[in-house]
Amino acid sequence: MALPDVVSRDEWLAARTRLLAAEKEATRARDALNADRRRLPMVRIDKEYQLTGPAGPAGLADLFEDRRQLIVQHVMYDPDWAAACSGCTADVDEVSDGMLAHLHSRDTTFALVSRAPLDKLQAYQASRGWTVPWYSSHGSDFNVDFQATLSPAQPVYNFQRLPELAAGDAAPEEVSGVSCFLRDGGDIYHTYSTWARGTDILGSSYSLLDLTALGRQEVWEEPKGRAAQPHGADPSFSD
Repeated sequence: MALPDVVSRDEWLAARTRLLAAEKEATRARDALNADRRRLPMVRIDKEYQLTGPAGPAGLADLFEDRRQLIVQHVMYDPDWAAACSGCTADVDEVSDGMLAHLHSRDTTFALVSRAPLDKLQAYQASRGWTVPWYSSHGSDFNVDFQATLSPAQPVYNFQRLPELAAGDAAPEEVSGVSCFLRDGGDIYHTYSTWARGTDILGSSYSLLDLTALGRQEVWEEPKGRAAQPHGADPSFSD
């Protein structure tokens, strides 16, 4: 098995200092990328989606739970499957009540959406002990419209058309990803979606908020004026 080289403390410190400079540069680049993401335009959603959740039938607005932002994790669960995707399951296993509370403190709701019917979702959720809200899009166009289900009629994955899928007759295929939405008055907007390696960095309140149009809503962020009451750079989420 290949292991790191063994060196003296001074040699290690010199190497670590060089890496620290690269890490700081990457952090600044990530901050700039997050600001560019917040500057993306958005698309108003005029279509009515009928989903089903813990309280029964739900429109997209209901998923916000009276908050301004909504982050949806598209969990792969085909209606014919006995269980959700194992990779998606591992992702949701890491969603804690504390993380959900931190998101709520920034006026943001996190929810799961899958194409399997609600009874399957609820049984699987109970078996895993998850508390995050989970909605079924079964019978609606939600998954197809937001490219979380692929088929010859919807052959676009990660914003690229797959010619081999469009030309075939394959059954619908589920894919995992994250989509973000913003509510302004009575209007709902789609602001962002990410797929594939774009979901690798998720798992914390800040990494999820960085995907949204309002971001962390802290005083140092660009562009200015997104948050009505900007927060300080407080990782305790208590201000």
